[in-house]
Order: sequence, then structure tokens, then C-alpha cells
Amino acid sequence: MDRILVLDFGSQYTKLICRRIRELQVYAEIVPFNISPEQVLEQKPKGLIFSGGPASVTLKPAPRPDFALFNLGLPILGICYGMQLAAQLLGGRVTPAGAREYGQARFHKTKTSPLFFSLPVQFPVWMSHGDSISCLPKGFVKLGRTVQLPIAAMADEARRIYGVQFHPEVEHTPLGRKILANFLFRICRCQPAWTMKNFIREKTAEIKERVGNEKVLCAVSGGVDSTVMATLLAQALGRQLTAVFVDNGLLRLNEAEDVLRMLKPRLPLLFIPAQQRFLTRLQSVYDPEKKRRIIGREFIRVFQEVAERAGGIRFLAQGTLYPDLIESRSAFGGPSATIKTHHNVGGLPRNLPFELIEPLKELFKDEVRALGQALRIPGKILERHPFPGPGLAVRILGAVTPQRLSLLRQADHIFISELRSAGLYHRVWQALAVLLPVRSVGVMGDRRTYENVVALRAVTSTDAMTADWARLPQDLLARVARRITNEVKGINRVVYDISSKPPATIEWE
Repeated sequence: MDRILVLDFGSQYTKLICRRIRELQVYAEIVPFNISPEQVLEQKPKGLIFSGGPASVTLKPAPRPDFALFNLGLPILGICYGMQLAAQLLGGRVTPAGAREYGQARFHKTKTSPLFFSLPVQFPVWMSHGDSISCLPKGFVKLGRTVQLPIAAMADEARRIYGVQFHPEVEHTPLGRKILANFLFRICRCQPAWTMKNFIREKTAEIKERVGNEKVLCAVSGGVDSTVMATLLAQALGRQLTAVFVDNGLLRLNEAEDVLRMLKPRLPLLFIPAQQRFLTRLQSVYDPEKKRRIIGREFIRVFQEVAERAGGIRFLAQGTLYPDLIESRSAFGGPSATIKTHHNVGGLPRNLPFELIEPLKELFKDEVRALGQALRIPGKILERHPFPGPGLAVRILGAVTPQRLSLLRQADHIFISELRSAGLYHRVWQALAVLLPVRSVGVMGDRRTYENVVALRAVTSTDAMTADWARLPQDLLARVARRITNEVKGINRVVYDISSKPPATIEWE
């Protein structure tokens, strides 16, 4: 199917560009800014997008693409830094802006272009830049301006190279989706074929071709990602699939029983109790990155033992998603920062005894749910909140012990139960409790206490790349806090996290 490559120059919005294009049913993929022309041609894209970025093209070193990309004959859209970069490399001039421009602005079209087809003469856009183009390259024309910015969009229509100083991918540019659609369908001539039905057909064929007659071991946790992955693999491979559910001792209250009851009718599950071995490995470990790596490697040891007992299994399947790769590997070599090492990406040992199969690694979370619907997985499974692979180990800040796990399990269970009772569970993307590494003075029954503190977190989101804190009713929060402090012996204070992503992540570790 048609695809667009998004070159990552370090913008916080790079992932959003990719996401918005997929929403228009065209496959988009993030690649490093220094990708070679040969690598581009291998992927046969219909167009390229240069993302924004925090650097200034007027300073060295600033990330720059191979100039030969401009000679491939592919349509190019530069966004913010990407527009300035194209202008400078093609012979224009970029200078520090007279005044930095952040936030809402009003764009005025000065010339017709396929990029702005059917858009009004004026519309709001979102700006975030400190440089501006003072002289256009030869062959380019100005497409629009703002009050502060004489050149806010440009085009070389003959070469199909375009640039916009604003960010069409963010919600604060209401018509940005239409601009991206014009680039995809009017300029790149893409066909909207990125659907879950097509994905199932292509991925099934790909899995069968790669696996052949070999066996595949599939790690199942009961979460949305692994359940969708296991169902897809079972449909493609049948008896060649061995699905394994490991109780690592880091699950929520009654989670193991719930998962077995939910998935056994759908999948032939092998249950492995391994609580003690994981907790032993985590003794006295405080650093979250170390926790993730330890858990990832211990999972592999368990899977290797299962494979040996089965007479040898060549492939291991994981429910890795696109955001996992982005956050763990700096957008595949681009200048974006590594956020956290997901246990199933950077947490794996280098001498992995399996060949990995990651059939969902091109998908965002909401796309996985759409895939699950196409696979006819029940809504009660698909609507479950995300749960991290390392489990409660990354929701306990500091040492992971049986006692601290028990406290967190009880608090988390009360929070989720009250959300369900209030009919709000499905109105938030994710809700969780976090056990903090501090203690607090309290008064209970006229006596002084010095006990643990729990933080509650609930967020709204669509794909987990950005999120906002959920405005839960105050009486609900009061009820949750009262129940936790009354029913969970060892907790005397409850706080509510009102941080968005960015700057915070959804999970605390």
C-alpha cells in the first residue's frame, strides 16, 4: 500500500504527524533524518515529510538530510524546522525572527495552491519557532503570511516541494487535517488503503511466509496488545502457536485468575507461576531502567525453559507497539530523546535465543483496538486500560517487596472498582495507583501515624503519545481516598496527579 516517510528532526510533534496521516488511511512511518536516498527508494514512498525540531538551521551542528533527497522527484512537505531547512538547503536565507512566535496565529493565503485547496483565505494555525525565512529559494513562491511572519508557507509547484511554518498536525490548527489530506491525495496521489482488513490480510501472509513450519511461542499478559497479537497469530498459525501466560508476581489483585478465565476459552494457554523468581531478581533494585531490563531478561529465561521442554521453538512473538519503539529507541536513530526503555525493546538480552516476531510494531494503541474489533475480540477485553509489561514494579517507586506490592494492589483495586461503579472507567484512557517512596505523618483514631503515600493517576488520550489528566468528580476522589486510608493498613495519605503528557509520562517510571 502507499506510504509516506516522516523524517525525524527532533520535534515533539513528529509522532503526531505520523498519527494524523494514518488517520487519513495512508500508512506513515518515522525514519531518521539522515536516511540515505537509496534507503528511501527501497521503501517506495509516495512522499516525504520533514518534521519540525528544536534546532536552528542558522547554527552548527543542526540535523540536515542528504541533499540528494530533493532530486528523487518525490513530493516533500517541510513543517516548521523542516520548511526552514528546505529553504536554506535550496538556496534561500533563514534568519532569527524579529520576535519569536509561539501559540495561536492567523494565517492569510496569498496564492492558490493544491496544498490549501478548499481552505478559506484566513484560518487559525499553531506556531512554535524562533527563526524565519527572509529570502525564498529560486523557483519558490510565497503561499501565505501571518501578522508577524511575511513568509509563513512556500511552494515550488513544479518540483512539488512545499513548506509551512506552522504545525498542521496539532489540534490547535483546526484545518491542519485538511492540509495534510491535500498533500497526501492531491499532491502525492496516495490511495487511502491503510485499513485493519488490509492489515490482517498482509500481516497474515507475512507471518506465514516467515514462520513456515516452525513453532512460535507467544507471550500473553491478558492486556489488549498481547491478546490481539495472540489472536492474530492463532488465526495465521493454528497449532504452531504456543501461548504462554507468566504470573511474575507483579500483577494486579486477582489478575492471574481473571486472565485465565477470560482467555482460556479463546486461546490454548500455558500458565507458568513464576512469582518468586521475579521478586528475587528485583530485590534492592530501585532504578526503573534496571527494573525493566531485569524483568525483560527474566521473561526470556522463562520462555527459553518452555521452549526447551517443547523440543525447541525458534520464534518468540511479542505485543510491541509503535510507541514502545519510539520511546525506547529515539525514533529509530533520529535526534528525539529516549523517554524510557520498554522491557520488551531495550530490556531484552543481546544474545536473545529466539527470533522475534512483533506483528503489531507498526500500530498505535487505538489501531490495535481497531484490529481487535476486526478480529472479533469481545469489547470487555479490548476496553481494558493499558497495563505496563513490567507490571506493578514500575508503579512502586523504589524497592519492590511483597509488602509494598500488597499495599499497591489493594489501593489500585479500590480506585478501579470505584471508577467502574461511577460509570467512568471507559471514559478515561488509563487509571492507576502509584506507591511513592515517601512516608507521611497522619492522625488516625487520635493516634499519630507515619505511613505510606499513594498517588492516583487518570488520563484521557487517544494513542498514549500525548495525554491530559482526567477531571474526575471531586466526590469520587474523596470516596476513593477515604476507602484507601480506611481499608488499606499502611497508607495514610492519597494525592491526585494533575500532570499532562508532556511534560510527564503516563506511568511514573
